[in-house]
Amino acid sequence: MNWLTNQVLPKIKALVQTNDVPENLWVKCKSCDQMIFHKDIAENWQVCTSCGHHEALLPGQRFAMLLDAGFEILPTSQVPADPLKFKDSKRYTDRLKDSRAKTGTEDAIALAAGKIEGMALVIAAFDFRFMGGSMGRAVGDGLLRAAEEAVARKAALLVVPASGGARMQEGIYSLMQMPRSIIAVDRMRQAGLPYIVLLAHPTTGGVTASFAMLGDIQLAEPGAIIGFAGRRVIEETVREKLPDDFQTAEYLQEHGMVDAVVPRAVQRGKLASLISLLTGQQRQPAA
Repeated sequence: MNWLTNQVLPKIKALVQTNDVPENLWVKCKSCDQMIFHKDIAENWQVCTSCGHHEALLPGQRFAMLLDAGFEILPTSQVPADPLKFKDSKRYTDRLKDSRAKTGTEDAIALAAGKIEGMALVIAAFDFRFMGGSMGRAVGDGLLRAAEEAVARKAALLVVPASGGARMQEGIYSLMQMPRSIIAVDRMRQAGLPYIVLLAHPTTGGVTASFAMLGDIQLAEPGAIIGFAGRRVIEETVREKLPDDFQTAEYLQEHGMVDAVVPRAVQRGKLASLISLLTGQQRQPAA
């Protein structure tokens, strides 16, 4: 028995710690290991105040950050839970129940409609907590619903993917969402409305191979990993050592795959400027 660890250390901690200090008062940055006051990082939209590292942002937080007050949360479609009766180490229905209990959402996508500086905007944002943001039928339905709402409202559409790709538990049904998502993009194009993609960390697999790389404007958050296959798979295939920054948002911008890397602090203003430019509308910043 290590008496220092098991006996002495707990007694020291009991002397210096007080019961009225919440455990979540501080958070540790995953990039620089800096301890940050929880309130500070929340007010900074989950961006480290020390190094600028962008933590995951929940869909509801993103809607509040980008849209004017009074935006509307749009319902998503209900789809059959488990068409393939899939089971690996766990039943797919149980995985869905666990994810819904953990996130409080029905699936990996959330929709909202409102205005950004007075200009109509529909947002479809992914929640990576829900089975890695994987794309199943509910996500495909969500993207189509978002495009339909944007066309009906004569609004721009912003999609914010953060996903590991297609949802393996839905098999061929998940792969069918790739062409379905292209239909959503095509509806925006036919209506002559802007389709903008803001790539969040991570965006990979079938999501990257479909709607995520087809924006009229391709934006990305700093440090986001964006690609189809994983780094190790690519290195083994091409038998070359890849650059350290390979598949980062900054690397993709340098090589012409991303138009701009935009920190959260300026995303609202950047998006408003782009929508104004693409639609000819006048911005109406809040007083």
